[in-house]
Amino acid sequence: MHVLGICDRGADRDAVERVCDRLVDRLEREGRVGVVRYDATIADGTAVHDSTTVGGDVSYELGADGDWAASGTGLGVGDALDRLASDCAYAVVVGVEDLRHPTVVVGTDDADEEGIIAAVEQSDDLDPDAVAAELESREPHETLHSLVDRIKRSPKADQAGAIATFTGRVRAKDDTDDARTQYLEFEKYEGVADERMAALETDLEARDGVLEVELYHRTGVVEDGEDIVFVVVLAGHREEAFRTVEDGINRLKDEVPLFKKEVTVEDEFWVHERS
Repeated sequence: MHVLGICDRGADRDAVERVCDRLVDRLEREGRVGVVRYDATIADGTAVHDSTTVGGDVSYELGADGDWAASGTGLGVGDALDRLASDCAYAVVVGVEDLRHPTVVVGTDDADEEGIIAAVEQSDDLDPDAVAAELESREPHETLHSLVDRIKRSPKADQAGAIATFTGRVRAKDDTDDARTQYLEFEKYEGVADERMAALETDLEARDGVLEVELYHRTGVVEDGEDIVFVVVLAGHREEAFRTVEDGINRLKDEVPLFKKEVTVEDEFWVHERS
């Protein structure tokens, strides 16, 4: 799922909504779009309503065509994106500053900020096709659940008796006395890393008994405790599933050119320069 932010830079609310409507209309041609609206005037960023269910704090409104809406407490923007990732091709997030995803700003023509892919004074200035093309070139948002759900929808799933997964995450410390790692920052060798990842998937899928493989590695800043990398294998039986997961993560680390900077509370360094 590709995520697009829309932020107000001095425009009126109607202008922001018109930009949102045009972009959602454009992206819906390619796939399902989820919209997340953030309102900082609400206590914790979520719409608070009393649940109609005794003992529950979230209410879902479900439609016959599969549409739904929810309200409740305790849900952050990241949680909302994770929920949408399994079912949507795109998510549009309105009203969140410093989103770690490509963003369109409304009310200015100044696009000279990292992560800004378009800046418009008003809706008529927008080129939705250009925004959609730029968004497609950026890294998608994936979760372990979105990858597992995708692989379950494979035409080969009827032959599968096993799904095995691996999740790599940011470790705060190797030992209790170590300086705590705040975050890791990953950069990929553009034009090479994606090709090698795709080639590795194809190679693993050629194994006997392996039906489908999904590999995903985040780039940019990944904070302490967050997930970095996923390997998901659909296979006929558990033996080839487990073997392929292990080989997949080992070969990804060896063969895909990704560069890691570690930032601790005391220091920062590129890991390959200390290897």
